[in-house]
Amino acid sequence: MRIAVLGAGAWGTAMALHAAARHDVRLWSRDALQARAIDADRENRRYLPGVHLPANVTIESALPEALADAGLLVVATPTAGLRETLRAARALGASGPLAWLCKGFERDSSLLAHQIVAQEWPRLVAGPLSGPSFAEEVAQGLPTALTVAGEAAFCAQVTEALHAANLRIYSSDDVVGVEVGGAVKNVLAIATGIAEALGLGLNARAALITRGLAEITRLGVALGARAETFMGLAGVGDLILTCTGELSRNRKVGLLLGKGMALERALGELGHVAEGVWSAPAVLARGTALGVELPITRAVCAVLGGTLTPRAALELLLAREPKAESA
Repeated sequence: MRIAVLGAGAWGTAMALHAAARHDVRLWSRDALQARAIDADRENRRYLPGVHLPANVTIESALPEALADAGLLVVATPTAGLRETLRAARALGASGPLAWLCKGFERDSSLLAHQIVAQEWPRLVAGPLSGPSFAEEVAQGLPTALTVAGEAAFCAQVTEALHAANLRIYSSDDVVGVEVGGAVKNVLAIATGIAEALGLGLNARAALITRGLAEITRLGVALGARAETFMGLAGVGDLILTCTGELSRNRKVGLLLGKGMALERALGELGHVAEGVWSAPAVLARGTALGVELPITRAVCAVLGGTLTPRAALELLLAREPKAESA
């Protein structure tokens, strides 16, 4: 099979490298200079340094060439770039199946990825590929497990193309649940990073992760997901990894904010997209519209918006009235 990976960030590059073990891959970068540099170096020095790309990964800056004869499309842009990429691919006559790797809510519309796809490319055979996964470890061939969500035939196609001993793929028909788990955990990772920077300890981190899972579940169920999905890879699995892993971008943002750094400078130092920063207001907006209580998300939004200091936001959370754990 020929696979087109659209987006040459860390995750797109890692997925291209993984897929190249069995398939010819075309890795598309919208930045022609970046594409030429990756091709010349056979390495994505900006986003995934030290990882060599084999000869059967072709680097493209022209989308028509990247899409030609592709049997599977993998969109690896941030959520902010998904709509534009879909429009461009559809205009060129591309066809599915298509899997997206982004984990977030669209900033302006507060929509999840599957809702963007429904608007831009109706009847496309597509779905999310999500779960606890750092690009660096996938590129190194370390064991990883992901969940693909969608119709059974689509899940079978993606699994057949990408499943391997070092990248196990499980399937689900709960698209909303898989997407909500992947999106909201980024917001909660910012909260755990802040708590760590403030020296609140491991007990506090465990509490934030656990109550964060309750927030994810409440919002997901209100949006039509099944509660059990959040006990799987795309729920608690991704949440634990992102809140505790040293490679987590969103956790790093929280650490920097907790140390008193301004948001713009923190994002500059990160050098990558941190989806939680842009998703947090959308998560809160969707929850508020549905009457879902999201206290941790609300606190993160206050810190990101500059209306509360990190310490004040955490203190407000700790001062909340006690209630039943299931509430």
